[in-house]
Amino acid sequence: MPRSSEAAVPAPNRRDAILKRVPERLRLPEIEIRDPRIAVRVVLGVLLAANLAAAVMALRPWGGSAEDLSRQLDALRTRYAQQQAALAHTKALAAKVEKARAEGDNFLGQYMLARRTAFSTIVSELDSAARDTGIRPKDRNYVVEPIEGSDSLGMMLISGNYEADYGKLTQFVNLLDRSPRFLVIDSMQASPQQSGNVLNVNLRLLVFVKEEPGGQQ
Repeated sequence: MPRSSEAAVPAPNRRDAILKRVPERLRLPEIEIRDPRIAVRVVLGVLLAANLAAAVMALRPWGGSAEDLSRQLDALRTRYAQQQAALAHTKALAAKVEKARAEGDNFLGQYMLARRTAFSTIVSELDSAARDTGIRPKDRNYVVEPIEGSDSLGMMLISGNYEADYGKLTQFVNLLDRSPRFLVIDSMQASPQQSGNVLNVNLRLLVFVKEEPGGQQ
């Protein structure tokens, strides 16, 4: 049994009652679909809209036209070539750095002396050169100074006094110059003695040394 008089209203009257509640400015124009001409027009409009959409999709597909896609592909190829060139350059630099590191390690191993044996090694070579040239070695001393920026390398300054004439001193310096060690003559002072051609010579040498694991700091 209906609860109110509104439930008993027939369907067309109920639709009219609902439409009356909608403001006039919000109402859509009513279309009489039962008119064959209007139905045909609606169908033709839908078909026309579909054809237009298909034409837009064919002439300018999503993502751009064929020319746009070709330009994008060319840009991607160019970028890829640039990245490949940058990668090859980086690999070449890495190879050079590795080669320089290996050469540096070889240089250190060949020419740098261990600190704990450097002084005795150099003194032994100086004594040998002195015997070969006939000069007379006297007192010697040394000091090791750190090299700024390095924790494993130092510079040993060896100072020695000798007696020799000009000819023997020249031979002695030539022998040191051909030494397999990395010796640097920092300074050399020579003063003649009161009698004869004998010179008092003070020679200062620089030798680069390296610290070994567990060695003296």
